[in-house]
Amino acid sequence: MSTPTDPIAPLLLWRDETPRPGWANMAIDRALLDLAAGEGVLVMRLYRWHPHCLSFGRHEPALRRYDRERIAALGLDTVRRPTGGRAVWHARELTYAVAAPEATLGGLREAYQQIHQWLAAAIQRLGAPATLAAPPERTPGPADGACFAAPVGGEVLVDGWKVVGSAQVRDGGALLQHGSMLLEDDQALVRAISLQADPRPPAERSLSALLGRPITWDAAADAVAGALQPRQFEVEPTSDLEARIGPRMDRWATQFQDAAWTWVR
Repeated sequence: MSTPTDPIAPLLLWRDETPRPGWANMAIDRALLDLAAGEGVLVMRLYRWHPHCLSFGRHEPALRRYDRERIAALGLDTVRRPTGGRAVWHARELTYAVAAPEATLGGLREAYQQIHQWLAAAIQRLGAPATLAAPPERTPGPADGACFAAPVGGEVLVDGWKVVGSAQVRDGGALLQHGSMLLEDDQALVRAISLQADPRPPAERSLSALLGRPITWDAAADAVAGALQPRQFEVEPTSDLEARIGPRMDRWATQFQDAAWTWVR
């Protein structure tokens, strides 16, 4: 895999140790996009979810695809992401978000590839032979099913299994890409609450299953941080980052808590 030959930009690497509900995670990520657009920063956030959460892509027809009554009966937390893509069950995983001015990473396609290179390098540090699928010929749409139903190109694979799923959005000259690294989980719940049967066999396995040992969130976060260090980043402290995004997060918190937004279509 290629690596940048020139320094990209100072990097704010935020290892967010506080598990948060879906609405808060999405409000923070959206606030980071605003920060990147307004201040030109490059931020990578590593985080997790509590309670576990089902997220829908920005344009996904959730009301037609998923059983809302069963989701409520199971007491599942739900949120609609600001990014595109398809449904993901966020449980035993590491979630990442990267926000940056679009030009910093060369545009949307280039950013998708570059960020996945960083994550593949991290997975290699864990001992798995991670590779990148061929670049996507098209953007997956809502009809393609859950995010991990099948690789469509550009994702991180281990032995042919998709282990990272990602989605993007851009606004104000900046981009946000966030996604999930499957650690000890699969996406069986997404299929269980779907209104539409997927005839394809499930195409995901966790890193723990592939490596034959448990991969914890801390181990995965260490691997990501270690993979970034030699890539000519000037890694900066994030001690004031939460204060900087606070007002921006407040702007988005109401939207991501709103059931009408979550189930808009």
